[in-house]
Amino acid sequence: MRIVVLGTGPFAVPSLRRLCDSSHEVVCAISRPPKGRRAAPAPVYVAAEELGIETWLPETVNSDDARAKLAEFAPDLLMVCDYGEILKSSTLEVPQLGGINLHGSLLPKYRGAAPVQWAVLNGDCETGNTVIQMTPGLDAGPSLGVQRIAIDPDETAGELEARMADLGADLVLDVVRQLDEGTTSPVVQDKNLATKAPRLHKQQGEIDWTQTASQIKNQVRALQPWPRAFTHWQRAEGEPVRLIVHRTAIDRTTTIPPATDPGQVVSAEPTLIVATGEHCLQLEQVQPAGKRALAADEFLRGYAVQVGDRLA
Repeated sequence: MRIVVLGTGPFAVPSLRRLCDSSHEVVCAISRPPKGRRAAPAPVYVAAEELGIETWLPETVNSDDARAKLAEFAPDLLMVCDYGEILKSSTLEVPQLGGINLHGSLLPKYRGAAPVQWAVLNGDCETGNTVIQMTPGLDAGPSLGVQRIAIDPDETAGELEARMADLGADLVLDVVRQLDEGTTSPVVQDKNLATKAPRLHKQQGEIDWTQTASQIKNQVRALQPWPRAFTHWQRAEGEPVRLIVHRTAIDRTTTIPPATDPGQVVSAEPTLIVATGEHCLQLEQVQPAGKRALAADEFLRGYAVQVGDRLA
């Protein structure tokens, strides 16, 4: 089968590599062009160059000119993953088998650009990959294959996404095999169960200490590697210090003292423990503005945090 891969981000790279190792022929890898003067080439573009595959960086793949060039590759199938542009019906009609898409959620849950991050943010214990037959709607096509994946309670979104990308490559190969054999069994999504997973923004990284310790831990995990969770240490003297919070642990044994507000430091030796809306949270790794990430004990040796100080 002749396949054109459309992908930009790292989630698509394992599937590209696996398709190249298969009996199918990847005739082109299409990525979104880099934006900005210092923008780095897309991970899929870099991988395709290493594999010796023809690459293409159109501004849009939905124009008449782009569709004409796409048709020149005579593809049987488009495999789309982490691409960054919704394909129109006229584009999906170029290959005989249309397009399939690898999406990092158990669709119809978490349709959108950040399904892995929202699964972690919401404290889900399970997520998965879904390969759909593409339609013009956002992640709305019928399911051709599903993979269920447990989420480790300490796993960051970045770690989970990398693991899901590797597992998803197996699912893509299985669905491509079924398409080649004509044995797929599409399952229509229940639109009434659909939820949205829009791209996260930097302001969503600010920690609200009135949340529970569990909610804040999930926020820290979900926002790595970007945009990252942060707070400000309100020092007794000097300007507040912005802290990026990299790793935390829920502390259900430390008792919050009376008259302690969420965000107040409960312990600053030997560990950094902060009161939340429910239970305490141990900050295991933080990064002061302009500095490297520090383990909590190293941070406390260099910064005079006191019990009763506020994080806000």
